[in-house]
Amino acid sequence: MKIKTIVVGPLQVNCYLLICEKTGKAAVIDPGADAPLIMQAVAAAGCDVVLIINTHGHFDHIGANLRIKEATGAELVIHAADLPMLGQAGMHASVYGLTVENSPPPDRLISAGESLRVGNLDLDILHVPGHSPGSVCLHVGQHLIVGDVLFAESIGRTDLPGGDHQLLIRGIREKLFVLPDETMVHPGHGPDTSIGHEKISNPFVHL
Repeated sequence: MKIKTIVVGPLQVNCYLLICEKTGKAAVIDPGADAPLIMQAVAAAGCDVVLIINTHGHFDHIGANLRIKEATGAELVIHAADLPMLGQAGMHASVYGLTVENSPPPDRLISAGESLRVGNLDLDILHVPGHSPGSVCLHVGQHLIVGDVLFAESIGRTDLPGGDHQLLIRGIREKLFVLPDETMVHPGHGPDTSIGHEKISNPFVHL
């Protein structure tokens, strides 16, 4: 497995290109903006994108859904609880003085307990609401792609519509911090971290 980080858009979102090296199949996770930059990375990797996964529905994580879907024909998936946000991305972005295209509807909805198949890889879905109602994390091997649920020594903001601080903290403790300490955490913004480091050093989530 290979994970490539592409930082996109004015809010510096980490878009991830996750590749099964044995099959060449890939997923684009959180294509928030800069579709040409993302597609350059796809071309450089020589992979076949079969899935577009939104960890949640905030505009800065879905702004290039349309362009990436047009370019790849890949299946678009999101949790049902964040489905309404896809058609409101432009409106939400305008509040911040930004312009974003609305997303097309998903090809299917995902939920906790499911797995997404990318080549020979199984991405287990963990539903961890609190930043948004439909926020999900993707667990594969020793890697965890968390969207805006957890950051290096921080957590996702919970003051947006649908946010719930206590729900987010509980989800991090009960669903993420039970994973092995060596699990690498790939957040939606900022640097990578690990479960072990966050259990010790994250001031927002005290065990």
